[in-house]
Amino acid sequence: MTDVRALLLDQKLALTPSEERIAQILLADYPTSGLGTASNLAKKAGVSDATVVRLAVKLGFDGFPDLQKRLLSEVEARLQSPLLMMETKRSNVAAQGIAESYLHAVSETIDKTISATPANTYDKVARIVMEAKGRVSLVGGRFSRHIAGMLAGYLSQFRANVHDIGTLAAPSFDILVDYGKRDVLIAFDYRRYQNDVVAFASQAAERGATVVLFTDQWLSPIAEHAEVTIICPLEVPSPYDTLAPAVAQIEALVAQILSSLDDTTRRRVENLESIRARNAVTVDVEDSSGSSPQPGPKRKKGITADA
Repeated sequence: MTDVRALLLDQKLALTPSEERIAQILLADYPTSGLGTASNLAKKAGVSDATVVRLAVKLGFDGFPDLQKRLLSEVEARLQSPLLMMETKRSNVAAQGIAESYLHAVSETIDKTISATPANTYDKVARIVMEAKGRVSLVGGRFSRHIAGMLAGYLSQFRANVHDIGTLAAPSFDILVDYGKRDVLIAFDYRRYQNDVVAFASQAAERGATVVLFTDQWLSPIAEHAEVTIICPLEVPSPYDTLAPAVAQIEALVAQILSSLDDTTRRRVENLESIRARNAVTVDVEDSSGSSPQPGPKRKKGITADA
């Protein structure tokens, strides 16, 4: 009997944005997230009760109660399984150092991330980003904006017109005047959600831009405006949530893009490497004498550093 998780992760499953939000909530805290009422699940996802029922039918069930019955049978089987006992014993091992214990917790969170988002979601986002006719902008909160910057650095190698917005300020909102249906905004917003990030993304959507959201299982308010939402768990034994799973997700997105590079994108990457080599940007570039030059533009003879 196929479990519900496997059905949700099936790459052949075609989901609407609303259904995808429900699927990601189910996967983020599987299977307990599906043990409440359909209304409660719908409220968490910001969709209608009918959408929850429609997803259950699409998965092959008679309705939400039938899906929930399958989830309950999975819970019962798990409670009777030796696997649970093994996991319990493993959690009672001798106390470790704080740092090592924390790293194990982060590792477990990343493991949960693998099954929190259907694989075809990354393909969908890759296509949105690479096929956008306008600009692709990235924005994030106090910490997550650094992840936005990392992704912007990757994407600028693959396509033109990538814009890392950076720290939002009053003048940043002026950018919205040029936003339209050709543009894509990738937003990173995790609890505690930032008012300025939510406002910027919401207004970008109002102007017709396609919004892609990276958030946690509690969902940033931006989710109701997003075409695609990618969720990751981030709880660890610390006052600060971990963003390591979010970094893993943007790297997974890059891997998805790399898997289907066209000739135009390949030429762009080759040209970038040529420019970097010419300017000795990295220490692995050797000059004609066989020595590694200092980073920076090559200087012509007779020209001083200040020229």
